[in-house]
Amino acid sequence: MGTYILRRMVSAIAVMAMVGIFVFLLIRLAPGDPAVLMAGRNATEEVIAGIREHLGLNEPLPAQFLHWLSSMLHGDFGTSIFSGRPVLELLAQRLEPTISLSILTLALSVTVGVSFGILAAWRAGGLADRLLLVFSAFGYSVPVFVIGYFLVYLLAISTGWLPVQGYAPIGEGLGRWFIHLILPTTTLSVPYIAFVARIARTSMLEVLTEDYMRTAAAKGASSYAMLFHHALKNAGVPILTVIGVSFAYLIGGVVLTETVFNIPGVGRLVVDAINNRDYPIIQSVLILTSGLYVLINLAVDLTYTLIDPRIRY
Repeated sequence: MGTYILRRMVSAIAVMAMVGIFVFLLIRLAPGDPAVLMAGRNATEEVIAGIREHLGLNEPLPAQFLHWLSSMLHGDFGTSIFSGRPVLELLAQRLEPTISLSILTLALSVTVGVSFGILAAWRAGGLADRLLLVFSAFGYSVPVFVIGYFLVYLLAISTGWLPVQGYAPIGEGLGRWFIHLILPTTTLSVPYIAFVARIARTSMLEVLTEDYMRTAAAKGASSYAMLFHHALKNAGVPILTVIGVSFAYLIGGVVLTETVFNIPGVGRLVVDAINNRDYPIIQSVLILTSGLYVLINLAVDLTYTLIDPRIRY
């Protein structure tokens, strides 16, 4: 186990190095110049050149990269070009809405998706199974922002049951916090519920056809014991893998959802930073989310042994 973790950590460092190079070059090669945006349309070339020199954008790309890498390794993620505030300070102010939305989305997606998938597999060919196939096709094909606008019209504008947009900090009350997150959480959960449920159904169907399941049924095991004690434990590895992989999709979904519902989270911060070509914010968010994704996948791999003791590293 120790050797495996060490190998994975070394590979994670290599992956993060490649991600850092890719992110740095991708942002620098994108059209647009933050110095021009800051100076305004009527600024002279001298003013623009002075801003570029002040921001260090006139240095060669290798020098800019080494300076950014050195600062990041020392815990300094830079200063926002437009606000002039430290990037970590801006991220800390936006973390609560994003973390709240992500945790509620994962909890709802896993709970409903796994339950729906188990039911569809247990009643394969029945009504629940057919409904899952229809829901999966809908969840895969309809963009998140379309689902969001539809739910806003249905549950907020037409009925007035829920707030249209905005976010209430948890410090203002658990009720207000939860009510403001119902619509964005439901919107963001739809594709993940469909994804998790489809994989859970497929994995459970494979397990339910095994000989030991027929033996358990012949011995008089209850439906609950067959599904949750025997089948789910053996079908858990693919389901856990999907949950870990879904984190990558969740990052993109959070950006769209926070934009639709005007939630002041990290997603909105990234959108504003992209529009303003605020390099330090974009780079920092991409690096931090990439590192978190690598750690989550490592945790998922190590959790396999808890579900299936036969797995050895």
